[in-house]
Amino acid sequence: MVHTSLDKIIALQQNTSNIRNLCILAHVDHGKTTLADCLVASNGIISHRLAGKLRYLDSREDEQIRGITMKSSAISLHYATGGNDYLINLIDSPGHVDFSSEVSTAVRLCDGAIIVVDAVEGVCPQTQAVLRQAWLENIRPVLLINKIDRLIVELKFTPQEAYTHLQKLLEQVNAVTGSLFTSKVLEERAEKDSETQGTSERSGGEQVYDWSSGLEETDDSHLYFSPDQGNVVFASAIDGWGFSMQQFAQMYSQKMGIRSEVLLKTLWGDFYLNAKAKKIMKGAQSKGKKPLFVQLVLDNIWSLYEAVVIRRDKEKVEKMVASLGLKVAARDARHSDPKVLLNAICSQWLPVSNAVLTMVCTKLPSPLDMESERVERLMCVGARRFESLPEKTQELKTAFLECKNDDTAPVIVFVSKMFAVDSKALPRNKQRPLTQEVLAERREAARRKHAERMAANQGASQAANQGAGSRETAPPAGENCAGGEAPPGGTEALKAGPVTDESRDHFVAFARVYSGVVRRGQRAFVLGPKFDPALALKLLPEGCSAVDDLPPVPHMACCTLESLYLLMGRELEELEEVPSGNVLGIGGLEEWILKSATLSTSPLCPPFTPLNFEATPIVRVAIEPKHPSEMPKLVRGMKLLNQADPCAEVLIQETGEHVLVTAGEVHLQRCLDDLRERFAKIEISASKPIIPFRETVIRPPKVDMVNEDLGRQHKFAVIHQVREEAAAAGPEGVQLDPSGQVTLTTSNKMATVAVRAMPLPEEATRLLEASGELIRTMEHFNLSAKEGKGRRWRGAVERIWAFGPRRFGPNVLLNSVEGYGRPSVWQCLEEEGSGGGGVGAYWDFDSSVVSGFQLAALAGPMCAEPLMGVCFCVERWDMTFPARRTEEDYASHHALGSPEDCFGPISGQLIAAVKEACRHAFQARPQRLMAAMYTCDIMATGEVLGRVYGVLSKREGRVLAEEMKEGTDMFIIKAVLPVAESFGFADEIRKRTSGLASPQLVFSHWEVISSDPFWVPTTEEEYLHFGEKADSANQALKYMNAVRRRKGLYVEEKIVEHAEKQRTLGKNK
Repeated sequence: MVHTSLDKIIALQQNTSNIRNLCILAHVDHGKTTLADCLVASNGIISHRLAGKLRYLDSREDEQIRGITMKSSAISLHYATGGNDYLINLIDSPGHVDFSSEVSTAVRLCDGAIIVVDAVEGVCPQTQAVLRQAWLENIRPVLLINKIDRLIVELKFTPQEAYTHLQKLLEQVNAVTGSLFTSKVLEERAEKDSETQGTSERSGGEQVYDWSSGLEETDDSHLYFSPDQGNVVFASAIDGWGFSMQQFAQMYSQKMGIRSEVLLKTLWGDFYLNAKAKKIMKGAQSKGKKPLFVQLVLDNIWSLYEAVVIRRDKEKVEKMVASLGLKVAARDARHSDPKVLLNAICSQWLPVSNAVLTMVCTKLPSPLDMESERVERLMCVGARRFESLPEKTQELKTAFLECKNDDTAPVIVFVSKMFAVDSKALPRNKQRPLTQEVLAERREAARRKHAERMAANQGASQAANQGAGSRETAPPAGENCAGGEAPPGGTEALKAGPVTDESRDHFVAFARVYSGVVRRGQRAFVLGPKFDPALALKLLPEGCSAVDDLPPVPHMACCTLESLYLLMGRELEELEEVPSGNVLGIGGLEEWILKSATLSTSPLCPPFTPLNFEATPIVRVAIEPKHPSEMPKLVRGMKLLNQADPCAEVLIQETGEHVLVTAGEVHLQRCLDDLRERFAKIEISASKPIIPFRETVIRPPKVDMVNEDLGRQHKFAVIHQVREEAAAAGPEGVQLDPSGQVTLTTSNKMATVAVRAMPLPEEATRLLEASGELIRTMEHFNLSAKEGKGRRWRGAVERIWAFGPRRFGPNVLLNSVEGYGRPSVWQCLEEEGSGGGGVGAYWDFDSSVVSGFQLAALAGPMCAEPLMGVCFCVERWDMTFPARRTEEDYASHHALGSPEDCFGPISGQLIAAVKEACRHAFQARPQRLMAAMYTCDIMATGEVLGRVYGVLSKREGRVLAEEMKEGTDMFIIKAVLPVAESFGFADEIRKRTSGLASPQLVFSHWEVISSDPFWVPTTEEEYLHFGEKADSANQALKYMNAVRRRKGLYVEEKIVEHAEKQRTLGKNK
């Protein structure tokens, strides 16, 4: 196809109804970038021969070396079908789990997605993840089943076997969609039932639940993938072919005289062709007949592969080419590689780009078809509902839905990420091809200068011959050696300009226009994620714009859109304006946007919902420059890296270390390479990965280390012995009673605090970690603490004083002080007047107790790591006040407004006392470390399963499930693996299995390490089994000592044991 001009694309941007914004989503190595190459080749940007080999949208060097996509890249394509011209804004996204944040940035800007699934590997973990992301963003997916050639060449399937395999594959994909749909319907049903339950409780009636009713009422037929609906394409992108049912239905309707509508419904399914009656009939499977899809479609493709690739039958190939009416070049027919000939035939017969782009244009929505539900989701940040937004803000919903290109429509743009661009790639710095007119002018100027120079040289030689002086000939003033005129200082200016331009890092915002027309040089508001339009409504005058001089509003700034770009893969094209519904790049926003933001000309526009990231950054490394003098360059480089990568985080720890947090090993390596070569441009050294741990307490164990049941008396004897040792080793003033309660008095004897530590129920810990919206789950929190937890948990929700660390973590401080009527953490939810009234004498010191708890929860006593799943219960709190600070006269004294002691020495001493009491209460319980865990999905062949299990067991992994994929020799192994043992895991498993197993690691949860880091043998059986020193490997102790050593804390270990005096034989002669 002829290369589409920039003017044509600019014209297509004006017609919003014919724009399609879509991304390609898939598991790693399922063929996304190869498919993108085929689509790019259809526009003449690259050659059809290079499609699949060039990987045009993988513009980074490390992407080409590793063979995986690491970033989202966009390109605009033109496609004509059905008499209409369409603009396809295509975004290719990564499939590797480490770069799933890039998938989130791509999905947000699109209205549809192509889900690519490998015909052999089927639905993989990342396939499920991308389907879930598409579902959460409410975009419509279509399916492409790729690599069907592998069923022919590798698995040697017959057409009938391949048909059965494809049916099962389609069922697997639809099962994932069905589970997402079911969960959504049940969630909505639960919300409605909770409302009706509230009304029924008030009326005293009974409520009967019927969970299936919601599923039966809701229509879900449009959600699923089915070839007869036209939302499935079967393809082999590397061989350049692909087809949908419509193509074969139209092809055979002319040959067989059957209407294409009938063929479309019967080509996929249990139908067969009765040759005698010349009718399509049902029941192919029961009657042992070939299904229509096998007979009319797959048999033809199989016979083509057999003739070209397997048997290389030239005569048969020539007959096929002639019957299809194709023209094959002689060099393709003579080529030694049969795939070249196959590609030449297939790309003419069933070009994959036609099938995919036709499906995209007919089945995916335009920006005008955006659903109102999606608009409401985008406009509501966090737990906020659409109805709670100001009325004028709600009116902007119509601007989203109408997607107008008028000047009256407010401009609304969402920036999903910032990406760095080399200054040479910017349009203003690129060399443009010269037109014929410019070439003719330059040629004429060169001739003229040459003639002048020749005339000057002749005059000089004549003067020399005549002996008219020994004057040197020189070029005329203002003329350089090349004959071009140069202004004074022109050379210096040319040298200085590019240097300053190249020294600056250019960032381009990856964005989409949702409403209005964006123009170059336009002023707009930058709205941060915490911006509140209700506050802007109060502070700003009505009808104001970004050009006006306005009072400051929190989380809002004004910026100028310096330049607009059309994203064309590796190229950028400059634009003057971009209408709504289009994807674009915006330059000059690096000073205003860190990672993502909302831009609008209306201050009433709410910020968009934050992006949904599947992968959590968990791998940390400390970074420092090789030469300390280059530290400023490193700091600047890390700031730029933080801006350029949507998932990476940059921290400065309390120790002063610069820490980089990434999603995995591959992501970490890419970030370090970027830092060295692009952003900091210095030599850096990275530490070994910093493994995060958590500290917790558990219930006293019922068995010892050799699984012998601990008797009740013996168990208590052991616990008392440990507590007596802890009390003896503890500081003065700390009292530990047999029940585990710690009582501590401040140094000035004015405050006494009694604290007890308890393990939180596992369900409650998980809830606190996963959900910030605890308000909706208070009842569940109560229910999760039923069995065997004792009476202490009754009414615990109302007594919650604070969460920690940092006031939102998975630890709880309970207020169990008798007679202390203090409002709980839920006081903001209570109706006015229902909260605890009056003023308490201790209330001024509340913050000191909470601060002490926060400090204790932030750094535990084992290795100064944060606590998790621990509940501290304050059971007694006594304060000794001077005579004037009694309970009776406290209220009148408080009303006078005199300076209080709550900010004096007693406050600091109380913080220290509470912190120490919490730490000792923690140590009074059995302590354990919690390790971060990856879920590990491994696809491996049967012959290497033993080696995979060997690597997993060596690295403390645990296999959860193993299942075989039907129709293949592949096994899917689900396992959990500690993050601490995961470094080098992927490389080792590939080496041990010769590349036949490929793991995917995703951070999952925190898990208690069962072994006690402080364990010493106590029972007779343990002495017999482990010996007196018990010096066998203790995994928890190893982890704990490694963290303590890294943090510079004291490590209790013997460097030399049972040493003997060294003898030098030479001295004893």
